[in-house]
Amino acid sequence: MKGKLPNQKQTNLFQPNLNQIVNPMHELVLLAEQIDWKHLEKEFAPLYSNTGSPAKPIRLMVSLLVLKHLYNHSDEGLIEFWVQNPYYQYFSGMDTFQWKKPCDPSDLVYFRNRIGTTGTEIIFKHSVEMHGADALEEHVLVDTTVQETNVTFPTDTKLHLKIIKGCQKIGEQEGLKLRQRYTRKIKELRQKLRRGNHARRRKEAAAARRHIKTIASRLVRDVWRKMNEDQKLKYHQKLLLFALQLEQQKQSSNKIYSFHEPHTQCIAKGKEHKPYEFGTKVSVAITAISGIVVSAFSLKENTYDGNTIEEVLDQTKRLHQHLPKVLVGDLGYRTKKTHQEIQIITPNQPTQHLKEHERRKRRLLMRRRTAIEPVIGHLKSDHRMQKSFYKGFEGGNMNALLACTAWNLKKLMKKLKEAFLLPVWSVLRTFTRDMEALLMGSRTKQQPKFTLNLCLNAA
Repeated sequence: MKGKLPNQKQTNLFQPNLNQIVNPMHELVLLAEQIDWKHLEKEFAPLYSNTGSPAKPIRLMVSLLVLKHLYNHSDEGLIEFWVQNPYYQYFSGMDTFQWKKPCDPSDLVYFRNRIGTTGTEIIFKHSVEMHGADALEEHVLVDTTVQETNVTFPTDTKLHLKIIKGCQKIGEQEGLKLRQRYTRKIKELRQKLRRGNHARRRKEAAAARRHIKTIASRLVRDVWRKMNEDQKLKYHQKLLLFALQLEQQKQSSNKIYSFHEPHTQCIAKGKEHKPYEFGTKVSVAITAISGIVVSAFSLKENTYDGNTIEEVLDQTKRLHQHLPKVLVGDLGYRTKKTHQEIQIITPNQPTQHLKEHERRKRRLLMRRRTAIEPVIGHLKSDHRMQKSFYKGFEGGNMNALLACTAWNLKKLMKKLKEAFLLPVWSVLRTFTRDMEALLMGSRTKQQPKFTLNLCLNAA
């Protein structure tokens, strides 16, 4: 059942309202007034039934998701900080200052699973619509990056040890009597792996790695042999991943790098400090002038950048009913020059047939293309897109969309703050000029020169 916020019209005799405490010029207060909360509640209302115990209010849960990525909190850290921050509570629709936690951190997991990627796209779409005409530019910059998954650095030996532990756990849960558990042997082999890169221990460590792989293969066959049909059906997917990992070779494609995140891929972006990243590729598109993210999604495979253009345009048209006229990308998009009457500009394209003003315009666009790089950097470092802690491919897609939503709202908060402070500064400048004229007219030779501009700049 859909939850409701407390009655905002009823005042508390013993506790002041939050609108009497918070600064009306604060960025979160300004942003809370701009978001159409009724529209979001209307969109998510079909996900709730009309019976049962009331759930948490939709505005509260949506605001918690936004605040988490806006200020780079974990689920647990966000709930703890929410109780201390009156601006977070005002943004969530609270009338008075709350002393208790709004919900359990696990409720955020349930809400994300409830709305899914479709609901996250609704929030992302609204963050773009709030910018109005600034988000409907004709020139869009596109690029791809890697969003890492929450996995350890994968090595074959690590995965083989996980297979051994997984088979032992299956045997305990299902009551299977394994031929041998290899507990002592595994301990001995792991000791031999210590300092295995030393010249005198390299051969011994290589033999230990091979022995561990052999033991993992034996346990997988032993577990499968002693299972009945129902158990085989229950653990089929897990044992299939075990078998695929044991069969893969150095040059194999579609390798298994993680058992709890099997969609993880090894992606090389040519970085000197990080040659390989383990995660999923994410496509990001921003407007050329305003820098608003208009498209973001994860790719299931390590797709060539030029083949992602169609998905970028499909998502942009589906969410915003608008298509750009020019896409500007790096050399990864050089295989295509046009797509659906949309021009695609990349570096090192021949320009002999273009006029001088067209060449100048192309050069400016290519210089502007680099503006997407710092945006991706901020999405990763400030809004939690560096690593996805959400489970599965869909969780990674939701993490990328929420990070881009936080970026768009951050830009809107800055714009709102400047719009509200501009009249104040104009009045101060007028007052400053009048006072300077007055002081300059009455200043004598013995009086020191004094200007309020210097004081305001120093302040």
